[in-house]
Amino acid sequence: MPSVNFTVKWPNGETGQYYSPSTVIYEYLNSGQDYALDDFLKQVENGLDQASERVRMRYGFACSEAMDNLATIKRQINILGLTAQDRIEIIEMTNE
Repeated sequence: MPSVNFTVKWPNGETGQYYSPSTVIYEYLNSGQDYALDDFLKQVENGLDQASERVRMRYGFACSEAMDNLATIKRQINILGLTAQDRIEIIEMTNE
């Protein structure tokens, strides 16, 4: 199953690289696009949930790494103290 690494640029200029076990994430996030915080969170949550579900359908178990990445993203949002006005940019998405 092809996976995708995606790089996020946070409002403070920091970047972080995250993992999706499925290319289904392309249906939720687009490289070069920025998202309002709430939209980003909804899209990344739905995309990683779907990616994990695809792993479950193929292998019989969910992808814990996808859920770990979602937890890391949520933790980063809290650490940075982001608000609804903040925007998050997807700067790169690459297949593995």
